[in-house]
Amino acid sequence: MAVHKERTRAERLTEGLTVAVATVLSFGLLSGSGVVFGATAWNLVTDTGTTAFSGLLMTAVFLIAVPLPLLVARLVFLSGRRKGTERLTAAVPAALTLLAASVVPFAVLCLVVVYAD
Repeated sequence: MAVHKERTRAERLTEGLTVAVATVLSFGLLSGSGVVFGATAWNLVTDTGTTAFSGLLMTAVFLIAVPLPLLVARLVFLSGRRKGTERLTAAVPAALTLLAASVVPFAVLCLVVVYAD
């Protein structure tokens, strides 16, 4: 017989705040990276001296790097839900994964800005 342990209000509040803060920070990182990558891709595609390959490559990098953290976080969330955990409890690791994975496109963006000629 499984005993259902009721969580306290403080635990639910802490989980909710963790999800909210991690989500806001990650979307801030993703939106900044998305805007810069998108503007760069647009400039490469519309620039007259750019080859078609480099324009397509930048667009592909943009389309892979920015939504990838969202896909990874969704997989983590679905994995938690399959194990039978509550929605909010499964959302905490997903939100933290989203935050950690959002740092990767931002770090790539910083490296491109630092080492660009």
